[in-house]
Parts: sequence; structure tokens; C-alpha cells
Amino acid sequence: MRIARRSILHGCAALALASAQQAIVAAAEPLMLWDAAVPLPTKAAAPVLADVTFHVIKQRRPDTDGCNWTLGVGLAWHHGKLYASYGFNKGGENTASEEAHVRVSEDGGTTWGPTVVIDAGAGNLGVSHGVFLSQGDRLWAFMGAFYDAFQKTHTRAYVLDERTGAWQTRGVVVDNGFWPMQEPQKMADGNWIMAGFRVANGYDVVGHLPAVAISQGDDFSRWDLVVIEAEPGLGDIWGESTVIVEGRRITNIARYGAKPVALVSTSDDSGRTWTPATPSNLPMATSKPYAGTLSTGQRFLACTTTADSGGNRAPLTIAVSRPGQPLFSKVFVVRHSVSDKTPGVSDPRADFSYPYAIEHDGRLYVGYTHKSHIANELAVIPVAALKAD
Repeated sequence: MRIARRSILHGCAALALASAQQAIVAAAEPLMLWDAAVPLPTKAAAPVLADVTFHVIKQRRPDTDGCNWTLGVGLAWHHGKLYASYGFNKGGENTASEEAHVRVSEDGGTTWGPTVVIDAGAGNLGVSHGVFLSQGDRLWAFMGAFYDAFQKTHTRAYVLDERTGAWQTRGVVVDNGFWPMQEPQKMADGNWIMAGFRVANGYDVVGHLPAVAISQGDDFSRWDLVVIEAEPGLGDIWGESTVIVEGRRITNIARYGAKPVALVSTSDDSGRTWTPATPSNLPMATSKPYAGTLSTGQRFLACTTTADSGGNRAPLTIAVSRPGQPLFSKVFVVRHSVSDKTPGVSDPRADFSYPYAIEHDGRLYVGYTHKSHIANELAVIPVAALKAD
């Protein structure tokens, strides 16, 4: 048992109890994500980004490949190529016939090469969507996997053989329910942090809580799982999460599940101990979020965050802060459900699930899935267009 120092933003110190499996620090008050001095716009009032280009990564084609479900775009640039992975299933979501697929683009997402299977699982093992890490000359993939009907979730690692295009398995690297949602990021202490959540199904634990995995230096075959407890009384949550890394200070933003509001928690010791996940002042659709820091010094959050969207996953938005500031203060619409700019889905019912974003050469590449229409797409946004007032 030890004392964890709280930042000035949150008040005085609190008692912390930590282990590799879970760590919490009592929060004095909810944490804010949105600048309360700025009115949060409605979906109709939020400005729509100009000069965005849209591309299709994978559409539902049961006539050619039997695809009945796909979700969870993961993106990475590696050796000048853009990689996009996603979960694929000829059956239903979260069943053992799930597979991890990837496609590669050599022209920034305009066109895509053939589908490559990272792992098709076997028997009662399903392998699904996950994240990448381009490190040195290697491209790693960390994919969520499970047994039977979404039981005993865990994370499996793979390394690309660039000579053959095949993926070499490195086996299970995080167990006990962890599903990765964001690529590993290096922290001030030399370890890497990978955001996700802990699925309780099949384990002797309670709650589908936000979680992170922390590496042991640059060894990507061994990770410590740290589960972020929720503030008491929140009820059911589905804690798919993302992190913003700023030295030793880490901010975790998570999906609530029961309510359309972002949960937030912070760590001041490189992800080892956390304040409880607490409702913030930012409405957010009940979908996986993705956050980070742009090269401009602005925080960003891709999801659906408007004053009146509720739990609906539309429109697709990006909230940004002013450079160097911790609070989001402007929301841009990437696209509405009906759009004449996309070669993909345009329909009043179109939704935008599980966004993922990476910056490269002055552009932000945002992958997302139309879950209702079974399609994975890509938006390419000039970073210069994401200025906050």
C-alpha cells in the first residue's frame, strides 16, 4: 500500500491500492474533458470539415467472400505503406468464426491490395480486430481474441514477414480479458502503454472495465495488465478506452455503455495507478473512442461528441483542444450520415463505429466502420484544418 500524489487539478492526495491486475486511486471530484466556458454544439451546428477525402477499405460482400460482419479498423504506416486491419466474420459478431484481416495501400488509402488473413483462429478460437505498432523494422499486430461465444478474451501478437506478406504468431501476450483498442505508446519511464478494456466473460472477475497493458521495456511479448476501477454506483459500463500520453501523466477516456457520456481517469505514475473512471462533462456516443495529441500540440478525440447525439453513432466528429491545453474546446463534423463526398456508404441510417486515427505527413487518417451497413471506410483530414478558436 502506498500514497499516490494527485495533481493540482484534482485536489489533495488519495490512498492507492495497486497490483498488476488492478489499480485505483480515490477521486476527489469528476474530471472535466470539455471547456465549460464554450457551448458544446449540436450536430447541426458543429462545423463540417472541408477538404476531407474519403475512401473505402472493405465493404460487405457476402456474394464474394461471405462477409456477414466486420468492425474495428486499426491503422498503421510502415515503410511507406498504410496498413488497415479489421475483424471479419461469416457468422455473427463475437462468435468463434471471427478472423483478423488486413489490407495494404501504397497510395495513402485510395486503393487497397488483396485481403490477407492475419489469423483465422481454429476450432472454438476466434481472432478479431486489434492494433498495430511499427517499431524499427518490424510491424507488430496485437489482436483481440476469445473462445466460444466471447469467453476468455485475451490479446495475441503477430509480426509481419515483409518478404512473404505473412504474419508470424507470437502467441498470447496479454491474458485475463484484455482487448486492445489503441496502439502501444512509449511513456517517460521507457515502457509502452496499450489502451483497451477488460472483458469479464469467463473469468472470475466483475465488470467490463477500462484497462491498459504496460510493457516491460521494449519487450512486446510480456505485458502487465492494469484494470481501472469505476467510480461506485455507475452500474453497467463497457469500458473500451483510449489514452493520451504526456510524460508520466496519462489520461484515459472510456466508453460508459449505459449512458452517452465519456468516462475519464488519470494516472501520474505511467499507468500503474489510476483515479476511478468517472463521468466527465463531455457527452459521447456509446462507441469506442480514440484520442491522442496532434503535431500541433492539440489533444483530439474521435467519436461522436455533440450536445444532442445521445447514444447515436452519428455524425462522426473530432473534438480538439487549443495547443497545449487539456480541455477540448471545439468539435468538427468529419461527415454526416448522408454525404455526397464519399464513395462509400451514404444513408440516413449510416453510423460511425469504433474510430481509429493516426497522423502522417500533415494528415490525420481516421478509420471507422458503418456497423449497420457492414463497411469499413477511411477519412483523410488535413491537420491544419483542425484549428481551435
